[in-house]
Amino acid sequence: MSAIRDSARVLRWSATSALADLRAFYTWKTWLFGWLTRILCQVAFFALIGAMLDSPDRTAYLLVGNAVFVGVTATMFVCASSSWERMAGTLPLLIASPAPPFLVFAGRSVQWLADGLACAVISLFLLAPVFGVHLPMPAALLVVPLIALTYVSVYSFGLVLAGLALRVMHVRNLIGNVGGLILMVVCGVQVPVSFWPPAVEFVAQGLPLTHGLGAVRELLSGASGAVVARLALLEAAVGAVWFCVAALTFRHLAESGRRDGSIEFGD
Repeated sequence: MSAIRDSARVLRWSATSALADLRAFYTWKTWLFGWLTRILCQVAFFALIGAMLDSPDRTAYLLVGNAVFVGVTATMFVCASSSWERMAGTLPLLIASPAPPFLVFAGRSVQWLADGLACAVISLFLLAPVFGVHLPMPAALLVVPLIALTYVSVYSFGLVLAGLALRVMHVRNLIGNVGGLILMVVCGVQVPVSFWPPAVEFVAQGLPLTHGLGAVRELLSGASGAVVARLALLEAAVGAVWFCVAALTFRHLAESGRRDGSIEFGD
């Protein structure tokens, strides 16, 4: 029990630091009129493609997919923000501390989860009426926990990339951006997963976002609760696997850093 309490304490203080970073990163004005406005324009851009094709189904598909994906974009910032510890010179202290470094990094960037969820929910519910996309209320409100689950899964994937980026700091932003673009391309955001060759479709099944976004789409289309629940469970399972991989990645980073003395200030 004491180990659980200690781990919870580490996560709590890491999350507190993350939220402090978010307050330093944005004011309510810069978030609302800068970041959120940019997000709404991005979702509207893709929805307009469907409108130009005069296809309500395509418009709905693109709007829902991109409304969910904008939060993925925010969540993948974990790859860059994790590197701040090395840039600040605190990574050696984290490696030397008795607490597993992964616990610190798991809580260190949770601000992007809150940011992404807010952006996605606002984009979906604000722009859907603008583009004539019907959201079945009150059932549509259940997309909020589904999107949150999806982002936790994506966050775990992002932590894996963050562990890699800590070794190659000069390409940390590239790693995060490429990871996010892969999710956008193959996980059903712009086109159905079935559009791709079988090999790509197979890979998509093991990536976060695929099943979570599928659950959101099925819910909004009026599918049964069993169908939505099955997809949600698949998303949770995928996220759990990536979380374990992330833990192993950071464990390897710590052990190899202690062994070869490669943990120092980053560039």
